[in-house]
Amino acid sequence: MKSPPAQRTLRIVVVNTASNGADEGAVQAQARRNTALRIGLLESGYDIVASLPADIFLPERIAQIQPDMIIIDSESDARDVLEHIVIATRDEPRPIVLFTDDQTAASVDAAIAAGVSAYIVAGLQAERVKPVLDVALARFKREQKLLDELTDTRRQLAERKLIERAKGVLMARNRMTEDEAYQKLRSMAMNKKLKLAEVAQRILDVEDLL
Repeated sequence: MKSPPAQRTLRIVVVNTASNGADEGAVQAQARRNTALRIGLLESGYDIVASLPADIFLPERIAQIQPDMIIIDSESDARDVLEHIVIATRDEPRPIVLFTDDQTAASVDAAIAAGVSAYIVAGLQAERVKPVLDVALARFKREQKLLDELTDTRRQLAERKLIERAKGVLMARNRMTEDEAYQKLRSMAMNKKLKLAEVAQRILDVEDLL
């Protein structure tokens, strides 16, 4: 009996927002956060493919690495790095987890607008990393499924409108009934091996030219 195929390990990029001009206490606090995060990820079996600074080159680096998930470690306001993340994930959405100590409403709103899947305040302990990432990944998958369904529904509605308009053109031009016009569209689609909506669009394009 074959064993099931091994599940691919998530490739994770960690974005660190620590400032170079921070005082020694802040640097030590950030180091402890980084250690807790790395331990939590490694103990959970996740693959940290890169740890990146939050600079203007971040979108380009993420595009090159193509991670499965992005984790932002930000002790304070992360709105600047979120702007870079929005650019980096605009065409290829990814689950984003933000660990921070910032509880301000403006920061939370900015994170939601940027597409953050999990906004975790004061929760960067190694033992919490895995459950947080599991929830974030599940939420991201659900949101993407809903978005795909919405896109599909809109596409179907647009196609139906095209077909209805094309039927109207055929009915007016050839004095057909609605059923005859629909059957004509179906026959043209079958003969040309095209979708109904594609044939409808061609008919409307010709009508516009005339």
